[in-house]
Amino acid sequence: MNARPGNRRPGPASATRPDPDRDPSTGDAAPDDALAEAWLSELGAQQRYSGHTIAAYRRDLRALRRCFPGQPLDALGEAQIRQALGRLHASGLQPRSLARALAAWRSYYEWRAPAAGLTRNPAHGVRAPRIPHSLPKALSVDQAQALLDRSHLPPAETPVERRDMAMFEILYSGGLRLSELVGLDWRPVRAPGHVSHSWILADEGEAVVRGKGGKTRIVPLGRQALAALRAWLAVRDGMLNPKSGEDARAALFLGERGQRIGPRVVQLRLQALAQRVGLPLHVHPHSLRHSFASHLLQSAQDLRAVQELLGHANISTTQIYTRLDFQHLAASYDQAHPRARRKTED
Repeated sequence: MNARPGNRRPGPASATRPDPDRDPSTGDAAPDDALAEAWLSELGAQQRYSGHTIAAYRRDLRALRRCFPGQPLDALGEAQIRQALGRLHASGLQPRSLARALAAWRSYYEWRAPAAGLTRNPAHGVRAPRIPHSLPKALSVDQAQALLDRSHLPPAETPVERRDMAMFEILYSGGLRLSELVGLDWRPVRAPGHVSHSWILADEGEAVVRGKGGKTRIVPLGRQALAALRAWLAVRDGMLNPKSGEDARAALFLGERGQRIGPRVVQLRLQALAQRVGLPLHVHPHSLRHSFASHLLQSAQDLRAVQELLGHANISTTQIYTRLDFQHLAASYDQAHPRARRKTED
């Protein structure tokens, strides 16, 4: 009886099929693999990308290489980038994953082009598929106040509690991304082992933040954020490990082992506080960024200002918060206008 197609053993043709992760002449790891790791290491060390993002970008580059086995990435052109995107779409990847893959390829070539002598970024002119926008989950003003005021809890006294409150106040006050928060230094440092890209200017009430795409912006910090920051800085050195390297010595926020705090710790500490104050929802650090944008628009109605503060390259990204603002206005209308709601029939 013939074997089923799905169970057929690989024949000679399959055995000689090029492996994109290997150099076909030597069988060693392909040169592109070493280049990719150098780029990913830079994203992690200098731009503070999370381990999750770096792992996703690594998969995206390998997916691109598997579309064109045996061809170096430097040899690919725009037509092949489009073809790769089409193949990934045909394999079942969703628009959000396709957009991330294209962003990874574009960023890699932006990094690689000068050293490789490429005249242009082959991924630059390729458009990502449209992603259906969902409204970000923002806290109400009362919920944000309850969280940051530690409703029904004693004031923050321990070093860890002071650190947590400084982190959460800065997230909400400046609208920072999680990666931007953990990348902050307590002052600008330029030393052999560390060069600052983002730091706090406490006396000026500002933070200098390097965000996506390597773009730097200055965000103001409110009075309560600065008070929480000073309370943390008064005890910060006590959490520093004497054996810590330059990166930890420069870091604004430290973990319990005296190293720069990791994104996952921030997430867990924020959710724990939300549960302790009784918020009936999951609170992620990005929730505070969304809340910052939504509450600012409710008060100031200045979309361009919010775009600058959030570090959005395109105002279309910021415009999603106008929908949140409209929901707030609609709710106020429903509550206040005498003819806003229909009377229910008995």
